[in-house]
Amino acid sequence: MNGRPDVEQNYSGELARKAIHICSLSIPIVYSFVSKSTVLTMLVPLTLLFSLSDLARLLSPTLRVVYHNWFGWLLRAHEKDPKEKRLNGATYVLLSASLGILIFPKVIFITAFAILIVSDTVAALIGRKLGRRPFMKKSLEGTAAFFVSAVCVVLLSPKVGYTPGEYAIGIAAAFFGAVVEAASIAVDDNLTIPLSIGVAMWLMYGVFLPGVNVFALEAIK
Repeated sequence: MNGRPDVEQNYSGELARKAIHICSLSIPIVYSFVSKSTVLTMLVPLTLLFSLSDLARLLSPTLRVVYHNWFGWLLRAHEKDPKEKRLNGATYVLLSASLGILIFPKVIFITAFAILIVSDTVAALIGRKLGRRPFMKKSLEGTAAFFVSAVCVVLLSPKVGYTPGEYAIGIAAAFFGAVVEAASIAVDDNLTIPLSIGVAMWLMYGVFLPGVNVFALEAIK
């Protein structure tokens, strides 16, 4: 951070976006106590609403102006660029949550999605403020912050049997997620981070802990 007004303004905007982003942590918290069908009943209509309004913004110049007048302060530059045709981050978060709940066992989704919300927030704020050394397409400082915060999430998230192997799997998947975040591929990382972590965890459960029933938490209503 070099103290320039435009940089300070950009960082203030990032703080506002991440403050809203962290509210999405309510999704895995609620899902910890209710069934898959219950959480999807709440989440799918909200995802459709955000997706349709976002698509309308991209397709209609008139709606784009209205949308940007109301919510433009929350959008990044590439999300406001009419040439990019990119959905906004909130829409991707909801799509990611809906897909993750449909695809993954509860114990895996809660960890993967909580890492997205917590660690992506920490990495963005630390990387923008303190990032000095490049690492892939991000900064080493931001990636380290992602990994450390993701390990904290793993330590606090629910497990099937709370065995050392489950923690090891979570930490290994957290490291993989940090690399995916740093790679910053063309697909929005609100999708790539939780999906990659979820797939990695599920594979490692199958390989290293085949006797663990990853669907054990599905019985929680």
